Amino acid sequence: MERLHRAHPDVDVLVVDDGSPDGTGRIADGLAAADGRVNVLHRTGKAGLGAAYLAGFRWALDRGYDVVGEMDADGSHAPEQLDRLRAALVDADLVIGSRYVRGGAVHNWPLHRQALSRGGNAYVRLLLGLPVRDATAGYRLFRRSALERIDLEAVRSVGYVFQTDLAARAVRAGLRVREVPIDFVERLRGESKMNGSVATESLRMITRWGVAERRAQLRRALRRPGAAAAPAGRHDQSAAGRR
Repeated sequence: MERLHRAHPDVDVLVVDDGSPDGTGRIADGLAAADGRVNVLHRTGKAGLGAAYLAGFRWALDRGYDVVGEMDADGSHAPEQLDRLRAALVDADLVIGSRYVRGGAVHNWPLHRQALSRGGNAYVRLLLGLPVRDATAGYRLFRRSALERIDLEAVRSVGYVFQTDLAARAVRAGLRVREVPIDFVERLRGESKMNGSVATESLRMITRWGVAERRAQLRRALRRPGAAAAPAGRHDQSAAGRR
């Protein structure tokens, strides 16, 4: 918090606490009592990462904020680089702090974590057709209008795949999405909840979305004028060529 406000004194902070047993909520309450720029949203039980973000977004929208951001509080995202995202928002609706565009970097991650992250993002681009290099990144800025167009009430993803879900929804809504390079540093505190089972569940959901998208593309192709008169195999090949 101190680093963030030293770099960006005008930024307000919301800590979403899902009843953390480690005392996070109590610490956040102390910070909020000492600094009017810090706010805390307490929720009972753990409903997942996505549900916490959605609650935070609604809190910000209800209070009239025009720009809403996400960042990890474990030291992975450098507050000093937030200015890169803020500058890019001038001509964008969603700005992603990306590890995998030119100038971005990952520090102190073991090779298997890098392989898991890069492989997952490559799979997202291939299956969903997203023009985003780091769809799983959690360092982001949204315009208020972007969150309103995404239709947050329709979002059902709750785990780590939430970030990919929102990036995909933004692209499909025709929003302007930009990526800017950041330095991602292995967390300074706590332990990551990302493991093999979490990654498998994310890939399962992305696969389901990708299959649904391909079916929708095929249906659209078949509904085009003259489609009924053409051989079915020809449509299949045409649809595959546009993937």
